[in-house]
Amino acid sequence: GKPLILGGSKGRTDATGYGVALTAREGAKRLGMDFNKCTVALQGFGNVGSYSGLYLHRLGGKVIAVTDVFGGIYNKDGIDIEKLMEHVKKTGSVVNFPGTTSINNEQLLSLDVDILALCALENQITADNADTIKAKMIVEGANGPVTPEADKILDSKGIFVCPDILTNAGGVMVSYFEWVQNLTNLYWSEEEVKQRQEEGMVEAFKAVYDLAQQYKVNMRTAAYMISIKRVYEAMKARGWV
Repeated sequence: GKPLILGGSKGRTDATGYGVALTAREGAKRLGMDFNKCTVALQGFGNVGSYSGLYLHRLGGKVIAVTDVFGGIYNKDGIDIEKLMEHVKKTGSVVNFPGTTSINNEQLLSLDVDILALCALENQITADNADTIKAKMIVEGANGPVTPEADKILDSKGIFVCPDILTNAGGVMVSYFEWVQNLTNLYWSEEEVKQRQEEGMVEAFKAVYDLAQQYKVNMRTAAYMISIKRVYEAMKARGWV
């Protein structure tokens, strides 16, 4: 997104993270989990990770562990994400945040939590460590954090994976909103952007989840099915197929 002074949209900076949190909330609903009682482990604390953590926290989840490139922190009673963001601004890392103990990336991935939010790099869960995952649900804030081989293992373990193509779509969605606002020369409040994003993310989640249930496939497969169907139907309407 562009800077606001150059026609950017309000709500773009934190849009991807907000979408991750919304996806986690919708997933928890489908799994019959009370989001206010859900524990969260968060891998990554850059733009996507920090705002994912912030909104997971604000929506009611309890973030108990966070890692970044320098190390990690853990507190079973929960971590105040707003204060952690201030700490990171001052120090450049989550490390040594008051009231927490240190944890490494390997330990974070294998924590027994309700939600594992992967917001760092690709290929974090592979065939080598997929068996150690204990989370009930994984949300992919990063692109490709789970390898195809690991995906099969997680599937066999009954772990609910919300794929990147759905989970981190909030950023692209608000970039689209920016384009719409530029075209119309009408600019929305941050509340309006957030409301429209929530409606879009909830609708997209429902479409993917319903298709997954209908065809008894996982969420990633269902998301690809919707994508391919849309392209096919558009090509058919143009007489290309």
